[in-house]
Amino acid sequence: MDTIEYRERSVFLPDADALVVADLHVGRASASDVAFPLGERRDLRDRLDARLAAFDPGTVVFAGDVLHRFGTVTERSRETVAELAGACRDAGSEPVFVRGNHDAALDRVRDDVRDAYVVSEDPRVVVCHGHERPETDADRYVIGHDHPAIAIEGHRRPCFLDAPDAHHGADVLMLPAFSRAAAGVEVNDARGSDLQSPLLDRLDGARPIVYDADAGEALAFPPLREFRQLL
Repeated sequence: MDTIEYRERSVFLPDADALVVADLHVGRASASDVAFPLGERRDLRDRLDARLAAFDPGTVVFAGDVLHRFGTVTERSRETVAELAGACRDAGSEPVFVRGNHDAALDRVRDDVRDAYVVSEDPRVVVCHGHERPETDADRYVIGHDHPAIAIEGHRRPCFLDAPDAHHGADVLMLPAFSRAAAGVEVNDARGSDLQSPLLDRLDGARPIVYDADAGEALAFPPLREFRQLL
């Protein structure tokens, strides 16, 4: 699976007909008094609707940390998750929920939560959250968890990390948080030990990728070992 279509805070995998978003952290806005002009639910829904319209995916994989609170779920958060799943079904897409480390209460919201999801077999691409070593082998893992971001000319931007051969010979693609309320972990000077995911213990070969919404294109930068020298 060499073809990956990037959008702001999300990816579409054409060979698998799958849209992947990670780290929605539903309920974070109310938990931390973060307010968006449109509100958390509408902000997530509007941006998900835009991705559904752009790609018409067969499957939408929510790659962990769907919820923000570790052990409880509010009725409002429950309704938000239901609305997002309903938006997928209304668009003809199957919603798939993958468990993250924040999702201890997600089983109370959904009865179909998975630890990992195989989106394609040849090559074998597995979506998991990335907070623990997966039990499922893959040629590529698509994960979230660390909310990567990069500072360029004083501006901090959410970024993807494309890391070849990063975990037992498998490639790893780490997504930024789909939630705009989740703080990003700046990777400019980060080393593997600075990230929490055990799938990325070496970062020098990871390429930051930033989606430029104004230009409508993904900007791929050199691997971090080279990129640091340019900053």
